[in-house]
Amino acid sequence: MQEPEEKKIALELLETEQAYVNRLHLLDQVFYTELMKEAKNGKTVPEEVVKMIFSNISSIYQFHAKFFLPELQKRMEDWSCNPRIGDVIQKLAPFLKMYGEYVKNFDKAVELITVWSEKSPPFQELIADIQKRKVCANLTLQHHMLEPVQRIPRYELLLKDYVRKLPPESPDQDDAEKALEMIFMVAKHSNAAIAEMERLQKLWVVYQRLGLEDDIVDPSNELIKEGPIQKISTRNKSTSEKYLFLFNNMLLYCVPKVIQVGAEFQVHLRIDVDSMKVQELNDTQFPHTFLVSGKQRTLELQARSGEEMNAWIK
Repeated sequence: MQEPEEKKIALELLETEQAYVNRLHLLDQVFYTELMKEAKNGKTVPEEVVKMIFSNISSIYQFHAKFFLPELQKRMEDWSCNPRIGDVIQKLAPFLKMYGEYVKNFDKAVELITVWSEKSPPFQELIADIQKRKVCANLTLQHHMLEPVQRIPRYELLLKDYVRKLPPESPDQDDAEKALEMIFMVAKHSNAAIAEMERLQKLWVVYQRLGLEDDIVDPSNELIKEGPIQKISTRNKSTSEKYLFLFNNMLLYCVPKVIQVGAEFQVHLRIDVDSMKVQELNDTQFPHTFLVSGKQRTLELQARSGEEMNAWIK
């Protein structure tokens, strides 16, 4: 007799989970443990570096090895009298939110491996030595570390498939759909964590270019646009190169620094977006110009092209 489709998918989930737990064991119990041991002996890299590379891999390993895998195994053994996995996944899905931290840290971790492999030959040798073992299947540490990043999207795909193949009268229909929704939320959670981290990193770089002025540094700000602009002086009808940073709450009118020590720009004026007005000008002498006026003062600015002017105005 042919196995029902949904059971095949549930079995695939179990088999991939077993392989995944072996991979986590390799990361946590082999790589992390051995690198940590050498770090404690002061032979390779600081302990902090090893901790930063592996983030919260130990919690992830414990969760899958002690809870998720055994629960799935139990379910598949009882399949003939209780054909369902939805409730189990629902119960355990909230714990998958801890992947947010691992995923957010992933790029930094890979960078640390590269940097310290160059700085510390013993560190590089130890990793190379572990990678030669049969359990590594000729794959690098970085390759194994990518597995947890890819695991939640994999659950999502398998569960989608499982829900699609369930017969309408299946007792698992409701639970499986709820479980899929929860996994979808977890995936969104870890993507949001990455996006937020990237936003803050970009913002921090901008603040450094501005010399980290106290009243400007605020993590909730959002940079909308930046770029060079010509300031028109109405007095002597000349232009000078300036630079604008437009945030969701303020426009910073800056002067590029000649001697760049620490900061790239000096903030000359800050206009709050709240009461700011923007208007296009038809100036034959200076094409592509527009006015920006705030409570404090008005600036006459010239863009390099009509397109660029429109982008600023928008």
